[in-house]
Amino acid sequence: MNESDILDLLYALLPAIIVGLISFYFFNSYSKNEENRRRFLLLREKQKTALPIRLQAYERLALLLERVSPGKILFRVQPTSEDAESYATLLIANIEQEFEHNLAQQIYVTNECWDYIKTAKNATITMIRKAVATEDVSTSDQLREVILKSLMDKQPPTDAALSYIKKEVKNLA
Repeated sequence: MNESDILDLLYALLPAIIVGLISFYFFNSYSKNEENRRRFLLLREKQKTALPIRLQAYERLALLLERVSPGKILFRVQPTSEDAESYATLLIANIEQEFEHNLAQQIYVTNECWDYIKTAKNATITMIRKAVATEDVSTSDQLREVILKSLMDKQPPTDAALSYIKKEVKNLA
């Protein structure tokens, strides 16, 4: 083969190589776009099924906060005796029971939201314990009165957690 034949061969192969490289580039781009499209569709489908579950979890946690709110739990849970200690124990047991009943909801909400809910529960229990520890409280009616008076001065601890839940739900949509 002489030099002229080699140049003719290169001139013949050059367009094929260029077409091959361009084809490879477009095929590669197309494959990446298709993969991204499939991921997007899967994510959208996943969100379509997960969103109602997450919203239901937020609803249940809002209901939990409403049920353990100091003002509401005092009217919902009636004292079984006149003893303030036993009534406080009953209230705290009720709060713990409500919390444990909704414990699984934490997997559907953010860690910050769950921390707010735990803090609200613990603050409510602390409020009850502080009220029963005061010296002038000996009956369940006096305990209820002390707790309700403390709610007049400040918001219940559950309100902050409920506001946080509302903010998170608004960000979901």
